[in-house]
Amino acid sequence: MSAAAFVGILAREGYTSNAIIPTKGDVPTVGFGTTGGVRMGDATTPVKAAQRALVDAQQFEGTLKQCVEVPLYQAEYDLYVDLSYNIGPKAFCSSTIVRRLNAGSDRAACDGIRLFKYAAGFDCSTPGNKRCAGLWADRLTKHAQCVEAQ
Repeated sequence: MSAAAFVGILAREGYTSNAIIPTKGDVPTVGFGTTGGVRMGDATTPVKAAQRALVDAQQFEGTLKQCVEVPLYQAEYDLYVDLSYNIGPKAFCSSTIVRRLNAGSDRAACDGIRLFKYAAGFDCSTPGNKRCAGLWADRLTKHAQCVEAQ
């Protein structure tokens, strides 16, 4: 993953010093979107949060290398690591995106990004929603970046 992609993850996730639940019914998150092992009441510092985010991103990067069997351009690779960081490596590797990538259908894989439109069971693509509109906006941005990278 490029340094620019890592900084992009930090910027997109935003920083929280104390654990929060970003969407009703979701899991607790702290720092720059870290969820693994996080409980309400947990706290962190910006430096520790960035270090944890790097470890998480490297783990997701390793998982991506195991499930994507085709070569990717750097921009695609960065984008899919970023998506994996957001949805989790298990969800990414079992996704339509990976099946389409491995079948050589790059554009169809990009279209699969828009399938990840739910947060805590709520459809974030619902017009006018105030609950998770940012997630849907991010998916549309990632889709456009993916198509552009082809």
